[in-house]
Amino acid sequence: MASLTLIKRSFSTTTARNVINNVTVIGGGLMGSGIAQVSAQSGNTVTLVEVNSDLLKKAQSSIANNLSRVAKKLHKDDPNAAQKFVEETRSRIRGATDPTEAVQDADLVVEAIVENIKIKHDLFKALDKAAPVKTLFASNTSSLSIGEIASVVNRKDRFGGLHFFNPVPVMKLLEIVKIPEQSEETYQAFLSWGKSIGKSCVTCKDTPGFIVNRLLVPYIAEAIRMLERGEASPRDIDTAMKLGAGYPMGPIELADYVGHDTISFIMDGWHQKFPDNPLFKPSVSMKKLVEEKKLGVKSGEGYYKYNK
Repeated sequence: MASLTLIKRSFSTTTARNVINNVTVIGGGLMGSGIAQVSAQSGNTVTLVEVNSDLLKKAQSSIANNLSRVAKKLHKDDPNAAQKFVEETRSRIRGATDPTEAVQDADLVVEAIVENIKIKHDLFKALDKAAPVKTLFASNTSSLSIGEIASVVNRKDRFGGLHFFNPVPVMKLLEIVKIPEQSEETYQAFLSWGKSIGKSCVTCKDTPGFIVNRLLVPYIAEAIRMLERGEASPRDIDTAMKLGAGYPMGPIELADYVGHDTISFIMDGWHQKFPDNPLFKPSVSMKKLVEEKKLGVKSGEGYYKYNK
């Protein structure tokens, strides 16, 4: 009986350690503020960290505006309920400018900062010392290796990738990325939390680009190579893939939408790491567009021109 009680206690402690209620999001940009929003909407207590109070106010204002839109859809016939939804969700989000202070009681830390491995390493080194043993670490990186990011921490068994898609409150997919050291306990906690915030979760190993970007970026790059070879026009390539393959957007349009600076950054990183893989060869015409600041929709011109 004593051993049974011990097993029960051990199971209870393990389970409790993996329940995610307190979430700290590092980075208040488009991705970080979106992750903070969906976490708070789902009942989590959230600490959103930015480098200064001005950026923090900007992130909180963006979240408030997005919540108002969500509230109108959820409670379109009940303005009081809509207001209550916004107020309750916002009350679950607090701001902070000190990452180490912000993780003192965190069950989960999601990093959503600049795609720079040194900056991420410096951050996670500090967080690893400051966060309690229970805290799980995750990166929202879309192009860097999760294993490489995790290499500087002692809790590799509690580290993984949680790759969200923009805009986070709208896009349903969450890629959960596993590294060899990650425990099953950590994976199950990520999976349970992802489902609790309304996401459909898929799992993959720590491969370049994970699932979506690994398939999508080379697809875009090959479409641009076809354009560079003079085999078809941008419009005909896009029309062919929309009407022939049923895609909602053609690859050239998609490149303009994502931003050529973003795609070039991903391709350059992959090419440096895997120079012999022809799929990762950077595009000449895209590099030229980046040099000319023609980044796509956000700049008003890419492979197509847009009215700002």
